[in-house]
Amino acid sequence: MPDNTPSLLDRLADDNRKVLTVGQLTARIKDRLEDGFKSIWISGEVSNLRMPASGHCYFTLKDERAQIAAVMWRSTFARLKFELEDGMKMLVRGSVTVYEPRGNYQIIVDKLEPQGVGQLELAFRQLRDKLEKEGLFDPAHKKPIPFLPQRIGIVTSDTGAAIRDMLSVIGRRFPGVEIVLAPVRVQGNEAAGEIAAAIHHLNFLSAGHLPGAEKLPIDVMIIGRGGGSLEDLWAFNEEVVARAIFASEIPVISAVGHEIDFTIADFVADLRALTPSEAGEKVVPRRDYLAQDLFALRSSLDTALRNNVAMWRGRLDMLANSYAFRRPAERIRREEQRLDEISSGMFASGRALLSEARGGIAGIAGRLENLSPLKILARGYSLTTLAGSREPLIDAAGLRDGDEIETRLNSAVVRSRVTDVNLTKLTKNGADDGKKRKDL
Repeated sequence: MPDNTPSLLDRLADDNRKVLTVGQLTARIKDRLEDGFKSIWISGEVSNLRMPASGHCYFTLKDERAQIAAVMWRSTFARLKFELEDGMKMLVRGSVTVYEPRGNYQIIVDKLEPQGVGQLELAFRQLRDKLEKEGLFDPAHKKPIPFLPQRIGIVTSDTGAAIRDMLSVIGRRFPGVEIVLAPVRVQGNEAAGEIAAAIHHLNFLSAGHLPGAEKLPIDVMIIGRGGGSLEDLWAFNEEVVARAIFASEIPVISAVGHEIDFTIADFVADLRALTPSEAGEKVVPRRDYLAQDLFALRSSLDTALRNNVAMWRGRLDMLANSYAFRRPAERIRREEQRLDEISSGMFASGRALLSEARGGIAGIAGRLENLSPLKILARGYSLTTLAGSREPLIDAAGLRDGDEIETRLNSAVVRSRVTDVNLTKLTKNGADDGKKRKDL
């Protein structure tokens, strides 16, 4: 049998009830939230920060009581000047909406400001600390500014007051210096890229690496603009400009704003000028002052040369009037006489030394003569050796019958043969004891 039981919807319809689907309810809530919470400001702490490859930014904004999801679309997030981090206290402007697939409400952020400090100030501090840690501000990297440049490159707007001030000051101080202008925008979203590109362009031109352009050496470069707000000067706080200045082979003078204005470009540049006009004063000396200095140096040189000439002339006059120059022949004769005296003394000393040496040699010769064996032989002694030997016979114990011996007298040598050996011993009175050795 058919089931005649009414359905739930039929029963609800019979009860005059209004029934919504989940999607319909979520859509209504979404419409109410978006109509009631448009462009509101809220404050909180950033947490759960996520930046996926899509370029969108997702985070949670919370305080001690609650939290809300927040979304920044890529187009808005790309314009953010500073780096967003977990834990930052933020002021957020946006509209509340509902993410329908999950039924969560969230805020779509269109503006984000750090609490207590502006976003530009925070971005400035973050980039300054980052580049300082990398060494871009290190004085060791600063290049010297040439004393008298022949060609100056300027990166600035060609319609602003800064270029007029710089050209006026440079032209007044040193007319004739060549200026190469690279006109750029100095304000707005495109300004930083143009400034960095102009710095690279002048470096390529100076090095002769620019295709189709003649090499044009540039001695120094000025980048800058006139005064303005932090937003107006922001192009000179961009990282791309800072890295272009650091990479420049040409020395760079930064001249941005007024004396109280500081930019990242000032820290990276090789020299900071307080204003564009001061950059013109620092980049070239005054030609009239140089002319005065040269005139003073020439006068000092003339005076010094005259003094030196006078000094040497005085010395020459003194030498010319000296005794040696007035009577040179007498001086020579006096020195010759002194030489003769020295020579005579040397000869006398030599003869005395020679005589003394001869006397010493004669005494030594006499002593040697008295000790000579020949002198002893002359007194009646003789010297006996075995034939063929030079050793004198002191003892006859070694002689045998038939041995040949040689006896040296004062005037002759006698050769003998041994036939008998008597071993005698001299007594105190010179007589021998008459013992005879029986020869074996």
